[in-house]
Amino acid sequence: MLTYDLIIVGAGALGTFHAYHAAKAGLRVLLLEKDRYPIQATVRNFGQVVPSGLAGRWFDYGRRSLEIYQRIQQETDLTVRANGTIYIASDNDEWTLANELYDRYRQIGYPCSLLTKAECLDKYPTLQPGYVVGGLFFPDEMSVEPEQMIHRLIAYVQQKYSVEYRPGSAVIDVQPDGGGATVTLSNRQRFQGGRVLICGGHEVRLLYPEILAKAGLVVSKLQMLLAEPVAGLQLPGNILTGLTIRRYESFQECPSYAAIKTPDSLAELKKWGIHILFKQAIDGSIIVGDSHEYADATQAEDLGYHTQDYINDLMLAEAQRIVSFPITIKKAWAGFYSQTPAEIFEYDVDPTIRIVTGIGGKGMSSGAGYAEESIRQWLGVYV
Repeated sequence: MLTYDLIIVGAGALGTFHAYHAAKAGLRVLLLEKDRYPIQATVRNFGQVVPSGLAGRWFDYGRRSLEIYQRIQQETDLTVRANGTIYIASDNDEWTLANELYDRYRQIGYPCSLLTKAECLDKYPTLQPGYVVGGLFFPDEMSVEPEQMIHRLIAYVQQKYSVEYRPGSAVIDVQPDGGGATVTLSNRQRFQGGRVLICGGHEVRLLYPEILAKAGLVVSKLQMLLAEPVAGLQLPGNILTGLTIRRYESFQECPSYAAIKTPDSLAELKKWGIHILFKQAIDGSIIVGDSHEYADATQAEDLGYHTQDYINDLMLAEAQRIVSFPITIKKAWAGFYSQTPAEIFEYDVDPTIRIVTGIGGKGMSSGAGYAEESIRQWLGVYV
């Protein structure tokens, strides 16, 4: 039976960044993925690395994640583009929050700038002038290609740090064995690890349904759209809008947030958890979204596998209120991720077996920094 210092179950961003940090510290790491390649939350998102939207320690993890992405990008192409993030305020309430967040980040030295309406329209000429009041810009933030980044990161940790990667390896059992833990695959192959880390999203129920039942995890379903490229269109960086300002955690910590009311015109959008973001891919196509529906993780099937045209139509209507370029949809999909009111679910089944899941929508922005701290604290190694 092959033996490793650390076995990681789940090769999404959270699991793979844990593998990166552990292997970088000199540990022998096995990374297991049940599918032929990752197909869940890591590849079904915008690919935006936006610490500016995070609060508390997650902002710190996000800021550190920018440094980690940049460092790896210097050695291999993860598709990282440091084109920045802008939040477009559409009314005075949103503009007030943007100014308050600007003041906070300036005080802690996180680079940002306020843009006037004219400056926003100059930088993003396809914005509808009637929508824009002003913008808050973060020059150091990044975007990646979500369907490519994880494959390149996995290849990098294999080549650079000798991580052993085994896709198509469905884990059916993890048991402590005295000096560590034994992992059993569906083909009955077994591996021994000094520690085992399970980063399987809400599918933790496959191994530990009794733990999932008590975890308070919620699964969020997001609908997203991919629009055809538009000749000559350039949308640099991450473009987030007024509904995002009304939703993201960092703005919720601003002094005026409690007094902000939702206009009646936005009530239906808020009902479906819609906030409009745009991110242009390298091939010119444009990701537009997204929405949020929720179910207890023990009843995730209730969310359905389909997308609702009604929700897509709401997103498209709001998107066309924001930008003037034509939006021709070529693909729609649903993404799923788990989250918890406790920010993340960390549970030790045994001193040698740990579950980490429920990072919510923070994984791409803060997962690299969080995984670094997680490996340092749990394994006691210098990363």
